[in-house]
Amino acid sequence: MINVINYLIAVLFFVCYSYQFLYLLIPFVRKKRNFQKETVLHRFGVLISARNEETVIGELIKSIKNQTYPDELIGIFVCADNCTDNTALAAERAGTTVFERFDSKRVGKGYALRFLLESIKRSGRAEEFDGFFVFDADNVLEPDYIERMNETFCEGFEVVTGYRNSKNYGDNWISAGYSLWFLRESQYLNRPRYLLGTSAAVSGTGFMFSRELIERIGGWKYFLLTEDIEFTIDRVVSGEKIGYCEKAVLYDEQPTNFKQSVRQRLRWARGYLQVLLGYGGGLFKGIFSKKFIACFDMAMTILPAMFLSLTGAAINTVSLIVNAGSPEAFGATVISLAQSLLNVYLTFIIIGGVALLTEWKKIHAPARKKVFYLFTFPIFMLTYVPISIAALFVNVSWKPISHTRRRSLAEIKGDVG
Repeated sequence: MINVINYLIAVLFFVCYSYQFLYLLIPFVRKKRNFQKETVLHRFGVLISARNEETVIGELIKSIKNQTYPDELIGIFVCADNCTDNTALAAERAGTTVFERFDSKRVGKGYALRFLLESIKRSGRAEEFDGFFVFDADNVLEPDYIERMNETFCEGFEVVTGYRNSKNYGDNWISAGYSLWFLRESQYLNRPRYLLGTSAAVSGTGFMFSRELIERIGGWKYFLLTEDIEFTIDRVVSGEKIGYCEKAVLYDEQPTNFKQSVRQRLRWARGYLQVLLGYGGGLFKGIFSKKFIACFDMAMTILPAMFLSLTGAAINTVSLIVNAGSPEAFGATVISLAQSLLNVYLTFIIIGGVALLTEWKKIHAPARKKVFYLFTFPIFMLTYVPISIAALFVNVSWKPISHTRRRSLAEIKGDVG
């Protein structure tokens, strides 16, 4: 019976996610969408929400000021959010406009973004900008990042996301696990979506939206634990398409501490459940409309993997307990569980391996680490199962992730030894 159940769960996984295996092929058979467009130099405001980020924020601001895009068309705004260090002072000295926020009740990036946009509006400067970028304080940008994003913005998208690379891929198996997943998300989820004419998804940082959009929807209104997914799903349900710019490269610092990683992914897991409860009905309705592909895609993003993983873990755990007194039945359960785990492990090797091979030159880490961390990538992904289970029962709140790796673009690209 346990063999049958595990088989059925595997079949359901395949049914739900087989389209993502097709996504792996899209970039190889369809290289580029053709747009008749005129590139206009838009004015952009940059929004940075920072909490105790004095160590790293300087490199982000430096990389913004070193853009190939005209400096006079870029305004940089920082929300020093509940800071107890010198983040505000560091940002001011780097030449940005800083607004300090102190609110111990409304905590989270969503609230900080709303505060920042409202502060810019009160200052009378909101009308200066055609769009706004959102970055985390630990990010570093390639010099042509804004130039490339502007090109995609000119294609008619009101929301655009870019290519998310890593500052510290080679630190350990945790940072590499995050990094490889985000590379895969960029090139084998968002890029195929863009090439097929459906909607990409925003992932935390490195995206922009038009001023007209934010005014039309009444300001930033996304405050769940995963405000990026909430924003994405709301736009998809509304019938809008999020664009993707492969050439706009951003480097992001990934956690290296397992305890911190668990805390972050607990928030993500609970946030997915919040988004499902708030937007699941709209996604379901959208599946039966002209928004079918985007709504189905986003529904698969927030629901089946967690549900099927939890179901499989619960059934196998119960089976192990029930059959503990029967060596034959207990052994059969162990074998079935081991086979399922091996299949999952090999699947993630394939998924991660494709991303690793095609993005090899863009990953700034020693070759031996790139190869070694491919084999730890499935283990990193499997740790989501107990984390997702815990997210159902433990109290989860928004807490900042510590960023300490101050690295220039040259130092990131020089990390090969």
